[in-house]
Amino acid sequence: MSKEYQKNSMYVEKSTETLENGGLQKNFDDDGRPKRTGTFLTASAHIITAVIGSGVLSLAWAIAQLGWVAGPAVLMAFSFITYFTSTLLADCYRSPDPVSGKRNYTYMDVVRSHLGGVKVQLCGLAQYANLVGVTIGYTITASISMVAVKKSNCYHEHGHDHEKCKISNIPFMIIFAAIQLVLSQIPNFHKLSWLSILAAVMSFAYSSIGLGLSIARIAGGGHARTSLTGVTVGVDVSGSEKVWATFQAIGDIAFAYAYSTDTLRSHPPENKVMKKASFFGVSTTTLFYVLCGCAGYAAFGNDAPGNFLTGFGFYEPFWLIDFANVCIAIHLIGAYQVFGQPLFGFVETYCGERWPESEFITTEHVVKVPCCGEFNINLFRLVWRSAYVVLTAVTAMILPFFNAFLGLIGAASFYPLTVYFPVEMYIRQANIPKYSFTWTWLKILSWVCLVVSLVAAAGSLQGLANELKTYKPFKT
Repeated sequence: MSKEYQKNSMYVEKSTETLENGGLQKNFDDDGRPKRTGTFLTASAHIITAVIGSGVLSLAWAIAQLGWVAGPAVLMAFSFITYFTSTLLADCYRSPDPVSGKRNYTYMDVVRSHLGGVKVQLCGLAQYANLVGVTIGYTITASISMVAVKKSNCYHEHGHDHEKCKISNIPFMIIFAAIQLVLSQIPNFHKLSWLSILAAVMSFAYSSIGLGLSIARIAGGGHARTSLTGVTVGVDVSGSEKVWATFQAIGDIAFAYAYSTDTLRSHPPENKVMKKASFFGVSTTTLFYVLCGCAGYAAFGNDAPGNFLTGFGFYEPFWLIDFANVCIAIHLIGAYQVFGQPLFGFVETYCGERWPESEFITTEHVVKVPCCGEFNINLFRLVWRSAYVVLTAVTAMILPFFNAFLGLIGAASFYPLTVYFPVEMYIRQANIPKYSFTWTWLKILSWVCLVVSLVAAAGSLQGLANELKTYKPFKT
């Protein structure tokens, strides 16, 4: 996961540096910004590592709700839509011309250049609301994985029905929040680059373990009950449960397909390289998702757990299950910061500009820590970031439901950030005539995706409501 990564944004804004004496020209692009070093390979790798994350854990369950026909078809549909809209977004990186126009460094800058007005505020609201939702979701997922490690060892020692193996998620949410309280105080996001790299390695590790265990289960001769239409009405679920679960599964798949692009060199034109990287990255990710989702469904059938590494579809080898869940927890510790830091920076920049005379907001205090050196402490940063971490942890404690929450985040972010804004900006930049063929089918695509997002959100909300009815915070 790249240190520049921001959910569904093209670039995290970097500070502008001035050119002095012309001697440093080679280190800067034509707009005075630090020269981009990204290539097709780095962009492709960034997309793959940014996309493959905790969303892969729910794909077996999602395929189980949809079946052998609709499940892979929905995966492919989201893959195509994501790739297509990413090509539109690539053409909007520069404006007004996609090759020689002025670069836009953040998603909001792109929206501002092409659409302007209230849509810039709506874009910001969608982006930052999504960041909040993802950090809450990661708190839930990480705590579930921590609990799974303890349960796995307990099951191995005492058996699957022992009372000692009933463990609450809440203490582990507190542990996760305590770690984030410390990491969140690092003022410069680039100092977390090592954490982002580690997170990327962990995401590949646990995803590969899940895939390998599914294949091993299939090869072992287990005959799970599957069907063309997924879970069976009247056998596994009622008719209404089937409908709501189908909607929620669509939201889970939408969550799995969120990603961003990378920083690229100026030549060849960035939009062409971005499109090639998007094709390679999305294709590779889709292949991995189809393998994980379909192998997981084949291994567990209609009884596929919501998270096939923490829902205990697998019990043995317990040490490998432990390792996979440790990888998930480590990944999400880093991923929380990847999504939280842009929000931290936005609030602190806004408050600094709004109240520049406030010492509480602007003053940096140097604190000497024995054996560690000096650290800058800002009281506003300390209070605001700590409050945010506590808020996300408390919300996670209230709504600790993996599948339903992931589905809701996916439904809420997919339409505005992945579909609506790229389509609208491309129409504006390309000056596509109203009611022309291209304008009409782009609008149809946008409206269809809106409907899909709405039904996915409805299914996820219904899932949350059902979970809350039986939720007991201090019991499994």
